[in-house]
Amino acid sequence: MNYLNEFIDWHEGMTYEEVKKSFKIRVPKDFNFSYDIVDRYAREAPDKRAMIWCNDAGEEHIWNFRQISELSQKTAVFLSKQGIKKGDVVMVILRRRYEFWWVILALHRIGAICVPATNQLLTDDLVYRNNSADIKMIISFDDGHIEGRIDESLAKSPSVQKLVTVSGERKGWIDFHKELESCPADFPRPTGDAATHNDDPMLMYFTSGTSGYPKMVMHSYTYPLGHIITAKFWQNVIDDGLHLSVAETGWGKAVWGKLYGQWIAGSAVFVYDMLSFTPDLFFKKLSQYKVNTFCAPPTAYRFLIRQDMSQYDLSALKYCVTAGEALNSEVFNRFYEQTGIKMFEAYGQTETTVTAGNFPGMTPKPGSMGKAAPGYDLEIIRPQDGKKCAPLETGSLDIRLKKGAPTGERPVGLMLGYYKNPEATAKALDGEYYDTGDTAYYDDDGYIWFVGRNDDIIKSSGFRVSPFEVESVLMQHPSVLECAVTGISDPKRGQLVKATVVLNKGYTAGKELDIELKTFAKTHLALYKIPRTIEFVDELPKTISGKIRRVEIRQKDGGQ
Repeated sequence: MNYLNEFIDWHEGMTYEEVKKSFKIRVPKDFNFSYDIVDRYAREAPDKRAMIWCNDAGEEHIWNFRQISELSQKTAVFLSKQGIKKGDVVMVILRRRYEFWWVILALHRIGAICVPATNQLLTDDLVYRNNSADIKMIISFDDGHIEGRIDESLAKSPSVQKLVTVSGERKGWIDFHKELESCPADFPRPTGDAATHNDDPMLMYFTSGTSGYPKMVMHSYTYPLGHIITAKFWQNVIDDGLHLSVAETGWGKAVWGKLYGQWIAGSAVFVYDMLSFTPDLFFKKLSQYKVNTFCAPPTAYRFLIRQDMSQYDLSALKYCVTAGEALNSEVFNRFYEQTGIKMFEAYGQTETTVTAGNFPGMTPKPGSMGKAAPGYDLEIIRPQDGKKCAPLETGSLDIRLKKGAPTGERPVGLMLGYYKNPEATAKALDGEYYDTGDTAYYDDDGYIWFVGRNDDIIKSSGFRVSPFEVESVLMQHPSVLECAVTGISDPKRGQLVKATVVLNKGYTAGKELDIELKTFAKTHLALYKIPRTIEFVDELPKTISGKIRRVEIRQKDGGQ
């Protein structure tokens, strides 16, 4: 069983065009995912499988919805005893530990704002987040480093009142599991002033910070409903099936693939709390637990296709999707050759749910973000005059808004706004369109192709060059492990195309390889797109989430 038809009119076999034309999410009054989905399963299908969790140490847990409901209620009682109430902001740093699900659902019950974060944060990162978001409590695990950094951040973080660890005793910290033992599994739905409402802030994420300080994106209690699109219309999850998304809980992608939409659609989630991404171990887990649907960024697929997949039993695997960066056709083709499964790519942001995608029933085009997702009205706009772009014409990728409409009439899943930044919120949401900050174009079939972030587009000799297009070509050369394409200042052309390249093992940087790569590029790209300069480096500058910081490369090359 599942609750899809409570919120949408849908049946198996509907085409993309049929879904897009009629799609509308029915938003109940004062929807709360913990009470209206998790607790409802606990009453109506208590033994329905909710989550399988395992790690590299051989530990395994399988939870049904009755157990998840009870554990999250016990956690809500614990948090309330510690003084957490509606509107308080709690940072959660739990990697892929199972306590994350108990905690986030408990915070939803209370009406507190959950701020998931990664254990890769350094002390200064923590200080910035603590003060920017008014963090009251931090819940963490001990990886040998992060709790020490949290301790170091406290001297400059006056809002933080309590620290909670799920890893046992630690001086100055509250022992989560010890305290949880005495808490009853009984946390009634709050009423009156303590009740949650659809437009209340529920979840907050810091953006990747690829071009500056991270912004704080707030989502409301209707946000989980927006992930019906993500789970059912893109990931194609199966009722009573098992879905795996490769995502650490510190990133927005985790709730895209490990919680909201999957459970609404009736699919259990598989969580592999791996210490590091090892392709062989990863495939063994997919095989052992019979994963049905799978989502990973293209980077992960690049590692997976180097394996001999025939040695693994992937017969249960039915559907694979990817997002996070544009998909290289070489990765798509090699994965398809080995598995017979086509990857379906999609696009979205921290501020949205899946905004565009290659959806079931469509023919996926590798590298294309597909077509507008049900519930979203996308336009590609010319920045010069605000008019719609013709096919193959690059413009700004925008989401149409109902000007002046309340949040409930905007696309369900679009952010509430930026925390403590009314100017940025008004700029983003008060006009006719929400500007994604990305550029793209339609092809003649109506598929959308990502060109780049507005800041990343290279303007050379009057031409606009997409970094991704050049990177996709270079990535096909066997010597290239990773690359980033940027523009460098040139008095004649405005900018020249530069490639910063990380090599695969067995290749040596030098003039000979420089010439070989440029020659290779000439056979695949127009002359104005060919890198004029290639720099070989050991690693590329990246955000904590692993996204390439081209802005850092530009700054190093002269403050571009």
